[in-house]
Amino acid sequence: MTQTRTFLLLAWLMVATLLWMEWGKEQQAPVAPATPSAAPAATLPTGGVPAAAPTGAPAAQAVASASARAPLVRLRNDVLDLQLDGIQVVRAELSAYRQTREAGSPPVVLFDNDAAQAFSASSSWRGANGQAIPLQPEGAVHEHVLADGATQVEAVFSGRLADGVTLRRTYRLARGSYALRVHDEVLNTGSTSWTGQVDRRLQRIPPVPKRGLTNPEAFSLSGAAWYSPQDKYEKRKFQDFADKPLDPDAPKGKEVKGGWIALSQHYFLTAWIPQADQGALYSLRVAGPLHAIDADGPQATLAPGQKITSDATLWVGPKLAAQLEPVAPGLEKAMDYGYFTVLSQPIHSLLTLLHKLTHNWGWAIVLLVILIKLALYPLSAAQYRSMAKMRKFQPRIEQLKERYGDDKQKFQMAMLELYKKEKINPAGGCLPILIQMPVFLALYYVLLEAVELRQAPWILGWINDLTARDPYFILPIVNGAVMWLTQKMTPMVGMDPMQKKMMQMMPLVMAVMFAFFPAGLVLYWVTNGALGMLQQWWNTKRYAEEPAKA
Repeated sequence: MTQTRTFLLLAWLMVATLLWMEWGKEQQAPVAPATPSAAPAATLPTGGVPAAAPTGAPAAQAVASASARAPLVRLRNDVLDLQLDGIQVVRAELSAYRQTREAGSPPVVLFDNDAAQAFSASSSWRGANGQAIPLQPEGAVHEHVLADGATQVEAVFSGRLADGVTLRRTYRLARGSYALRVHDEVLNTGSTSWTGQVDRRLQRIPPVPKRGLTNPEAFSLSGAAWYSPQDKYEKRKFQDFADKPLDPDAPKGKEVKGGWIALSQHYFLTAWIPQADQGALYSLRVAGPLHAIDADGPQATLAPGQKITSDATLWVGPKLAAQLEPVAPGLEKAMDYGYFTVLSQPIHSLLTLLHKLTHNWGWAIVLLVILIKLALYPLSAAQYRSMAKMRKFQPRIEQLKERYGDDKQKFQMAMLELYKKEKINPAGGCLPILIQMPVFLALYYVLLEAVELRQAPWILGWINDLTARDPYFILPIVNGAVMWLTQKMTPMVGMDPMQKKMMQMMPLVMAVMFAFFPAGLVLYWVTNGALGMLQQWWNTKRYAEEPAKA
């Protein structure tokens, strides 16, 4: 196999892979709202996991009615600006992330109380009758902003049921953190036992999906993810909520201890992490346009005078692996690289190290290519030695082609016999280039998930966002030129006229296709191609041999 054929194979493999990924998305049915029926509450021992949690309209109405009576309280640190009513976090703005690169662009909003794009997190304690404990802010101050020099800021809510059950809830935000800590104390001050449980929920109206082979957001998970120590990381797209329960073997929910639930979108994540030693029942639900993932539990029965405490963490922020990992086991897996996790994770780590050297993600990508080229140099050297031998025997191959005419089978057999006799490895040029294919796709997924590269510039005035396409199409044009020059330096041994025509079209085809890919991905491929071309030119001179006589 020649270098030229390898380019052709690589191009079609890449196109086929992307088409397969797009086909996978197209097979998903559009979101179909459905309203599941409510399930009755179940009684379990103190601290146990409910066998069936009440979901759907009754529970949602209980939360909504309890929340409606409470004023909104603002809780803000240096990176996160939240609005909450005690039970729900109804709005979250990420101060460090802007919606666009334009001056004055508003911050990214995750939780949103706009009815058209409702998105919230809730945590409510309710009794066996489904009644939630209402909450009101303590004190007259409804705005809590992190003070200069302070390490954290907090807001406190409290409420009481008619039968004497009280709840005191404390929200805490540390400086520089996207992890909202929630501490609950439930005390039974009444004269009879009380049974209840905490229900934690993430719910939203799914965003309109963006499609397209070259649109990174189209391949990023838009839906729910969850983690349990037993089954590890799992996920479900919004359009599959109604048809595929979280656990097919337990349609009403899955009992989990030490895990988390999340709603994921491009670059950003919201996740509830319940207290690790308290069990919960994980489930998915659809109520009208709202899609939700719940963690219901623990359930407790409190005798008069008894108290139970429960802690949880709500992550509201970007997918930053270094910050996600310490928050909860497996939370860094929410950076969903799909099939390419085994390659994407080390590439992301290596890019992060290179960025510390260059302070620019574009130059970090260039250095990444150089390191990969150095690692593959022994294979590349073997490739160019093989090409030199093939160039030496090209006259004899042309003679065989003339001898056997249209009998391609005999021509192929004769050519293979020549390769065997002269110890030529026709596949010698394939491996180094084919290795680049999974690395290329793994980097694509890094661009999908690594929020550090979002809106990251390479050369200001030209590439201002490595995750967007090149606005002037310079990189795709350079890539086409590099491919064309590489072709001119490569012997087209044993190729028929049709193959040659296809190869001659490939630089143009790839230039057009890359015009719509993220600039960071094209930068990787251009750098790889340019270094490969220089390496080929040098080794062609180094291993040059006189053509063998026909």
